[in-house]
Amino acid sequence: MGILKQFFNNTRKPDGWMGKMMVNSMNQGHAAVSDWGLSYFPDILVAAHSMVADFGCGGGRNTAALLKRFPAARVTALDYSKVACDKTKQFNRNEVQAGRCNVVQGDVSRLPFEAATFDVITAFETVYFWPGPVESFQEVWRVLKPGGTFMIVNESDGRNTKDEKWAGIIDGMRIFTQERLTQYLKDAGFSQIAAHVNRKQHWICLLAEKAR
Repeated sequence: MGILKQFFNNTRKPDGWMGKMMVNSMNQGHAAVSDWGLSYFPDILVAAHSMVADFGCGGGRNTAALLKRFPAARVTALDYSKVACDKTKQFNRNEVQAGRCNVVQGDVSRLPFEAATFDVITAFETVYFWPGPVESFQEVWRVLKPGGTFMIVNESDGRNTKDEKWAGIIDGMRIFTQERLTQYLKDAGFSQIAAHVNRKQHWICLLAEKAR
C-alpha cells in the first residue's frame, strides 16, 4: 500500500500517527459542509435536557458545534477509532469535565446504548463506511426516542464523477445518492425523510424522523 493510500485509509478508521494527522484534517476539512448541514436542523427539535449523539465523531469538531448550538443538551460522541475518541475528548475537554459531553468508543452496527436513549443523532461525513448500512441505520432507529431525528450530512451526493476516485483509494468506502440513502432509511424504519442538496458543491443533508 502506497503512503498516500495508507494515509487516506485513515479516513475510515484513524490509527497511529497518520490517524492523528487525519482527525486534525477532518476538523478543518469537514467544517464547511458540517455547518451547512447543521443550518437545516430546526432548533425547536432540541429542547432543554435533550440527549444528542454524534456518531462517527472523528476529531470532535462537530461534537463541539452541537454542544455550542444546544447549550442545554447533553451530547454523546461515538467513534470506533480510539484515536478519534481521544481527539474528541481533548477537543471538548471542558465539556467532558463538566459532564455535558460523553465520548464512547463503539461500533454503529452494535451500539452500546439502550433503546430510545437519544432525541437527536447526527452523522457527519461518516455513513460512507457504516456496515450495511441498513443494519446500522436500524441500530440508530433503535436508540432514538419516538419522534427523534437522525441527520446525515455528506460532502458527496453520488452525482459527481470526480468523487469516484475516493472509493478507489479508501478501502470500503461507498458513496450514496439521495435516493439510495432515502430508501435505506425507509428500510430501517424511518419516516418523514427530508432532503437538502447543494447542487453546486454536491453536498447532501437528510433529516429522518422516527415515528411517534
